[in-house]
Amino acid sequence: MKTLFGRKPIADLMAESETSGLRRELGVGDLVMLSIGAVIGAGIFSTLGTAAAGQVGPDGVTIIRYGAGPALIVSFILLGAVCALAALCYSELAAMIPQAGSAYAYSYATLGEIVAWIIGWDLILEYAVGNVAVAIAWSGYFVSLMSGFGITMPDWLVHGYREVLLAPPDSPLKALMHTAPHVGGVAVLINVPSFVIVGLITWLLVHGVRESARVNNVMVAVKLVVLAVFVFIGVQHIDTANYHPFAPHGWKGIHQGAAIAFFAYIGFDSISTAAEETKNPQRTMPRGIMIGLAVCTVIYVIVGAVATGIVPYQKLLSNDPLATAFNQAGLQRFSWFISLGAVISMSAVLLVFQYGQPRIFMAMARDGLLPRFAAKIHPKYRTPHITTIITGVFVATWALVGDAGETYDLTNIGTLFAFALVCIGVLVLRKTDPHRKRPFRVPFVWPVCIGGALACVYVMQGLPVQAWQRFGIWLVIGLVLYFFYGYKNSTLRSGSPQRS
Repeated sequence: MKTLFGRKPIADLMAESETSGLRRELGVGDLVMLSIGAVIGAGIFSTLGTAAAGQVGPDGVTIIRYGAGPALIVSFILLGAVCALAALCYSELAAMIPQAGSAYAYSYATLGEIVAWIIGWDLILEYAVGNVAVAIAWSGYFVSLMSGFGITMPDWLVHGYREVLLAPPDSPLKALMHTAPHVGGVAVLINVPSFVIVGLITWLLVHGVRESARVNNVMVAVKLVVLAVFVFIGVQHIDTANYHPFAPHGWKGIHQGAAIAFFAYIGFDSISTAAEETKNPQRTMPRGIMIGLAVCTVIYVIVGAVATGIVPYQKLLSNDPLATAFNQAGLQRFSWFISLGAVISMSAVLLVFQYGQPRIFMAMARDGLLPRFAAKIHPKYRTPHITTIITGVFVATWALVGDAGETYDLTNIGTLFAFALVCIGVLVLRKTDPHRKRPFRVPFVWPVCIGGALACVYVMQGLPVQAWQRFGIWLVIGLVLYFFYGYKNSTLRSGSPQRS
């Protein structure tokens, strides 16, 4: 009798990956560039300031979360270590099960269907909801960049309704509730740039993975040049007095700063969703995942050290901390260049996240847990075009009226939860299927896997209670959908494969 915890045979997962119809186009270099494209983005160009300075309430006095101060580099190293443990586990499973479903597929093979559904539903937080925040942050930098060239847009066309609604009482944005055009007594407040960029990214992804990878490679090259310029110029203006006190709030600040900054690291696991489009995935996937994470961690530490050395960490509290650092240091003539880098950088993040989400949907649809149309592949472009378009419409619509602050913590907690379960899944599979060939094996598997899971939970504890509450509500909604549709239509339970 198939139970809620019935596991999908790995042989079935492998067969699906070989007959999916996706093209194997990507090598190690492409995966590393995809990793940099996903990881070096909104985190370093947006949340870095909050992670360093902390967060206070609208009254300007009440501390909501402590910041790490100059010890932000310790927060980044802590996160790099946590993600390295998870990345080792991802590497073993990605090499053994090179399937587009990522953590969803791994959980199905190790922990059972109900856990796989939870992970699949959870990954929506990481990719789709996280992309809403990135799109809104992208819009802010784009508007700033355009203003540098004398081009301005009306405020009611660059700020979403919920962004204005949730702004502090003393924020200038509140005036838009009265000055913006009204329809039926409701203020028209829409973020047009975020909507447009998501639409363009969606169009690109529908047209093919090779084309998307080429565009991503160009954007990654540009963002690396921008960050190199930031470091080169910034290091010449470091005042070592800004490093004192190094950890103004002790370990508590480092811990909570890490929880905020974790948004900077989400996305490295999205590389595993490219398994069915990767050449020789048994060798390529582990290398791409580990090299990409290592490169990104080094970049974060260097940029964090320079940013907190240029100006006092309190002054980094803004939506554009790197540009703010230059402005505060009297380097305004370079700030437009940083804005340009942010626009290109976050475009790459949008590309990789929008790439990953449809492939999760595709894997779940092949298992019958979602309607079969979600598994369809475009006959010409060989991409999951229907789910790519659905994801694009969802993200673009939410970004049109949403608020970035609502999504950061929810994205972080969902991603950490997925990482923890992947770590546990490696141990379970070592016990249930010890003789299966593993092209890559996690070294010191017990301490690495248990340590990885516990480390993820520890970082999660640094998030506010509200994030846990919203995450719980999200999981309840997902379970309701599972029992109303997925449980009844599961191919594992019925024994009949879904056809696209």
